[in-house]
Amino acid sequence: MGAGARAAGRGWEPLMTSPSAFAELSAAYQRGDHHDVLRRSAEILAERPGDDAAHELRARSLLALNRVEEAEREAAAAVRLDPEEIRYRELLAEILARRGAHRDAADEFGRLARNDPRQADWDVAEAQERTAAAQPELGAEAARRAVRLDPGNARAQLALARGLVRTGDARGALVAARAAIALLPGDSASGEATEAREAAARHLAEAREALADALWLTDDARAAFREFRAMASELVGVDRARVTDKARRLYVQHAGGVGRLVARIGPLFAFALRRGWLTV
Repeated sequence: MGAGARAAGRGWEPLMTSPSAFAELSAAYQRGDHHDVLRRSAEILAERPGDDAAHELRARSLLALNRVEEAEREAAAAVRLDPEEIRYRELLAEILARRGAHRDAADEFGRLARNDPRQADWDVAEAQERTAAAQPELGAEAARRAVRLDPGNARAQLALARGLVRTGDARGALVAARAAIALLPGDSASGEATEAREAAARHLAEAREALADALWLTDDARAAFREFRAMASELVGVDRARVTDKARRLYVQHAGGVGRLVARIGPLFAFALRRGWLTV
């Protein structure tokens, strides 16, 4: 669950704004009228520049409008005004991740995790950002903390698997990826919201890819190729392109002259892969 959803569930508690003005601001955010949020929050801040809650809602609306750099400035202002408010720091970390500042986002999530070491989700978030920031050892370390806190957390096992793949620990990655795959079907019951089901499906695909990567590292090329081939038929867009490229590189390692020629022709290889005509 993102910070926006968590915040919506708890509600906001403005420190300086009149109840009626903030109620109207909050109502505009809840109905998704982000331009109205920006207008109303600007009026509030013109009158009371130190209103951290108004900065927060501006940041959330700007993020919803994909104005990420502006959102970061507003979230940073909220943090500066109330450094102890966890919600603001979590929002800032999520914005940094969205902007691609993965190391800075990892630092923020790590700070949150240290302040509340019982919260596995922040360790998972730090692990994901460390791995994205090309710091897989630190990512695996954060993921291990999350797994120790909650061994049944599928996202923690997935983050550990992905970090271990990047550090070359194939055996550890296999164990973690298989654990994530076993746990993920239970993460999204049939009665859950569409968003939760889609997130679980995405995490399952990521766990299967981590498993295939780990199998490749252990030189079980046949099993790895089967998994990549299956995912290439199921995924779309950039995800399909990524696993197809992995399948192609694995195939080239084991193919003869004709096979390598097929692999050089991208569309032909992709078509043959999805049709099930290629094996290693």
